[in-house]
Amino acid sequence: MKLIVGLTVLLSAVALISADLECSIPLDEKAEIPQGWINMTQVCTDALKKQIQTEIGASYEYLEMAAYFSQDVVNRPGFAELFFKSAREEREHGIKLIEYLTMRGGNLQEGVHKLISVPYKEEKYEIKFDGVSALKHAVEMETAVTKSIRALIETCENDNNDYHLVDYLTGVYLEEQHKGTRELAGKLTTLKKMENSHGKLAEFLFDKQL
Repeated sequence: MKLIVGLTVLLSAVALISADLECSIPLDEKAEIPQGWINMTQVCTDALKKQIQTEIGASYEYLEMAAYFSQDVVNRPGFAELFFKSAREEREHGIKLIEYLTMRGGNLQEGVHKLISVPYKEEKYEIKFDGVSALKHAVEMETAVTKSIRALIETCENDNNDYHLVDYLTGVYLEEQHKGTRELAGKLTTLKKMENSHGKLAEFLFDKQL
């Protein structure tokens, strides 16, 4: 009985201590911190946010393509894995840019959901790809993403000469974009050549190679 009473007293004391340690700072209260270290211009910040949405949009589109080839009625596991991988890479690019934006003190007060919203398609359609058209679409999409990154670099270079971001984008992102696009273009060339010699069997064989 004494043991039970002792445990009860101990638990009550722990509860009181825990209550005292609870954070009472309101969630909407802003900390007063120096702002001089935040030197990205609003023009560059907005352009970077746009690029984040572009990367997230490409990720969703690759995911849609991967899901299409994963269906039992299509059954192209090689293509599916290729585009699942591409979706992960584009999402990772978006994540890295978000981390960079917050590192530079980027303001997300307008809502993170706007930054990573699902791309809206005005017209509903049913996707239907074969291997060649899918790879061609992927090359075109990567080309568009590369052009978008170049536009971001130009904006941030001309607007307040943000050399750090420009160097980061040039050294990391453009390198990956050029290599990735070249790889997809090579796959497209190979598949087209295989179709010339193997006809409809080419896509099946190429999928096995993937």
